[in-house]
Amino acid sequence: MTDPVAAVADRWFQPESAPDASTRIFLLHYAGSGASVYHDWPQLIPADVSTQCVQLPGRQERLKEEMFTDIGPLVDTLADHLSAELDGRPYAVFGHCMGALVAYRLTVELHERGEQAPLLLGASAWAPKGFRTPPVEQLHVPQAELVEWARGLGSLPEAILNDTEALDMMMPAMRADLEVCASYEDDDAAVPCPVVTYSADHDPLVDPQAMESWAPRTGSYLGNRLFRGGHFFLHQETTSITADFVRLLLGRAAQARSAH
Repeated sequence: MTDPVAAVADRWFQPESAPDASTRIFLLHYAGSGASVYHDWPQLIPADVSTQCVQLPGRQERLKEEMFTDIGPLVDTLADHLSAELDGRPYAVFGHCMGALVAYRLTVELHERGEQAPLLLGASAWAPKGFRTPPVEQLHVPQAELVEWARGLGSLPEAILNDTEALDMMMPAMRADLEVCASYEDDDAAVPCPVVTYSADHDPLVDPQAMESWAPRTGSYLGNRLFRGGHFFLHQETTSITADFVRLLLGRAAQARSAH
């Protein structure tokens, strides 16, 4: 009999960039977006490291599926699918903004379940303290107001901002994802792996000292890499971020192998 969790795993995870790689990275997209935001990553990463993007419901090829609006059920469901996807290879998780929040809570949930933990957690543009989550009332404003808010973050290309049809497809996911962020209540949970963070000096959603709040959440905080830019610095600094994250991941993987 087919495992129902494994049967739908391909909807949650894009194909691996290098299926024969010995180490893999799961990438979680930011609010209102989809797996395609990481399309540049595979070409910047060594062949022995595979990337695999998580695709949440309600966007791109999963457009017609019901979206999550609460962090708890989202993380529980994603943990079910990731558990079915893991095959014993060492792995890391990385997310930007909402993706970092989900990556953090996913790591906590997997640890609580006794599942294989990631070797490394990468959190970009989000922190447990000092992240300015939009208030719930802002999520129900007319679409034009939400678009202007997103424009202020630099999150949407002008080509999309001027494309009514594209906006009509994107904004429901943006609203749902922001509700996910607004539903989060911090509980000081720690993760069982090292954490490295990335931030920008002109990010309107992240307080200047916010990344320091990661230190108590792990036994090994590897520090913050500060870049110039706004909230979506991820796209301007892809080369630097991938190089740093992969270097740290491969170092952890080598340590794990030598320990055995």
